[in-house]
Amino acid sequence: MQTVESGDRESRDGTAWYAIYTRHQHEKVVAQTLAGKGFEVFLPLYAGMRRWQDRIKQLSLPLFPGYVFLRTALDHRLPVLTTPGVHHFVPGGDRPVPISDAEIDSVRQLSANGTRVEPHAFLRSGHRVRVKEGPLEGMEGILTRWKAGFRLVLSVELLQQSVAVEIGACWVEAISESCRRQNFAGLC
Repeated sequence: MQTVESGDRESRDGTAWYAIYTRHQHEKVVAQTLAGKGFEVFLPLYAGMRRWQDRIKQLSLPLFPGYVFLRTALDHRLPVLTTPGVHHFVPGGDRPVPISDAEIDSVRQLSANGTRVEPHAFLRSGHRVRVKEGPLEGMEGILTRWKAGFRLVLSVELLQQSVAVEIGACWVEAISESCRRQNFAGLC
């Protein structure tokens, strides 16, 4: 999610959307409390399955775990920060940075139209990734953008040759550079 400079996205009444970092698994309580205080709050949810030893249950979970979106003016920070479960506004340097209305509207539209949506690790083109499922499971390579999708580039360094295969971003996970160097797959 991209952010914008503070002057770019404040509305006429001086309010803007901000991300609030919450205590672990307190997103719903924080959203309800802030809404009760009169703030405009947005907490996108998705339907997720959780397995316990004796049952499987469908739950309504936060799309961005640990975060709640809030429209407010920065001079109203104190009532927000004193809300139980709120840690802080997400900063951009030394002060909170507003999020564009277009990004909030995009997430709202995804949540509202019934599209199956779920959280995913943030990946950038050029990051080293490991395939976590499918026929290429366990392979490591570099994620690249190709047209509207992604490709996994696998290299044979001895031959100084690479091959690319189309892959869904949901099939890969980022791997740390230190784990790759140490070659301890079991520790990553």
